[in-house]
Formats: sequence, C-alpha cells, structure tokens
Amino acid sequence: MHPQLVALVTGANQGIGLQIAKDLVAHGYTVLVGSRNLQNGEAAAQTIGAAAHALQLDVTQPASIAAAAARVRMEFGRLDVLVNNAAIAQAGQPGRSNEEIMRDSRASSASLDEVRAVFETNVFGVIAVTQALLPLLREAPAARIVNVGSPIGSLTLNADPAFPYRAGYSVVYAASKTALNAVTLAFAIELAPTNIKVNVASPGYTKTAMNNFEGTDTVAQGAQAMVRVVLDQDGPTGTFTGPGGSLPW
Repeated sequence: MHPQLVALVTGANQGIGLQIAKDLVAHGYTVLVGSRNLQNGEAAAQTIGAAAHALQLDVTQPASIAAAAARVRMEFGRLDVLVNNAAIAQAGQPGRSNEEIMRDSRASSASLDEVRAVFETNVFGVIAVTQALLPLLREAPAARIVNVGSPIGSLTLNADPAFPYRAGYSVVYAASKTALNAVTLAFAIELAPTNIKVNVASPGYTKTAMNNFEGTDTVAQGAQAMVRVVLDQDGPTGTFTGPGGSLPW
C-alpha cells in the first residue's frame, strides 16, 4: 500500500495557503495546516476535512519551528511536500491603503524596522523552516519544496522601463520576493543531486488580505500555480513560474 503523502503548507489558515491545503487534500494528501495561531489553524483545518491537521507554526520563532518539525517526525516520519506560503506584505501601521503602503516602502524613506520585519517572515522564515524540515523531506521518495513568489520580485521585469508595475518596486515586500528567488535557487542548486525539487511559483494578483482584497483573481485561481508544481512529478527544479508559465528571474 502506498503510504499517505504528507504536505505542510505554512500560513495556511486563510487566503491562498488555505486554498492550497484544500486542493492538496483533494489530490489525496494529508495536509498540515501551518498557522501562527493554533486556534485559527484548527478552524481552517475543520473547513477542509479529516485529512487536514492544524500545526502551530510561527516561521519567525525557532522554538515553534523546532516543535513543528518534531511533531511531523513523530506522527509521519517524513514530509513529501513543503509549501512556504507564509508571508506579510508590510509591517507598518495597520489600516493603511495600498497607496500609503507603496509610499512608505520607497527605498529613500522606508523604515528599516519594517524592512527587517518583512524579511524576517518572507526570507529568513523560509530559510529556517526549510532547514528544519530538510531531514524529513530527504526521507520522502520524491519531495517538493514550493516557495510562493511574485513577479514583483523579478529583477528582469523591473529592470524594463516598460514593465507596468515597475514604480511599485520597493525595498520592503518586492525586495523580499527578490531575495526569496535567490534563496530558492540556492536550495535548488544544492539539492539538485537529491530527491528534492525546489521551485518558486507565483499565484498572480489574487484577492487576499495581503493586498486589502484589491487583487483581480480568486484564491482558487491563485492556488493553481503552486498546486501544479507540487503535482508535476517529472517537472524540473530551480524554476520560477506563474499562471501563464515561466517567469524571468
């Protein structure tokens, strides 16, 4: 009998993370719903069904990461899929409009405290969680790490004066997504000889709390790119893709 495939999705108590968790359960996975707040994770898992289990996981807290990894090892002995979805768009005053957030993210005036806070979750958190779970991913026959990225992090796109979102390239969220691409590539290169494939996938501009629900796509549409990369058993490693296919680094 084929052992149950196990996936962990960080930041899965709402938005795209929750949708990815639902989709993976629909494809036969047991899914660990990573959530900073355990109660929120439990509520989310209940909406998915018996194959979903809440997992307290704050990607900025080493003790939380270590405890989560220990639980996965104890209960499952391995991990087939890690989706690093947990991210924050900003760490400044709550209630700001997207325009205010963009203004406060400019390279000339961004608060270093906010830059650090965003990188703590979006970059360092991904490194920490991936390092902690690598031993469990190595136990799987064909493991996948999928990091949730964004075209706004593409240096190639933003270097083009014709790119319509170029004015929004900032040292806060956008630069954190550029750094995430670098982190992904570093893991992909190191792990190329192993059973673990590492890729970045972008959901597109999705309606979520991250952008005050101003996106154009539904979460169901947004989750598709990540789920496709997870399920593609013969796919490559070290790629950056989105709903329309390949994206430039």
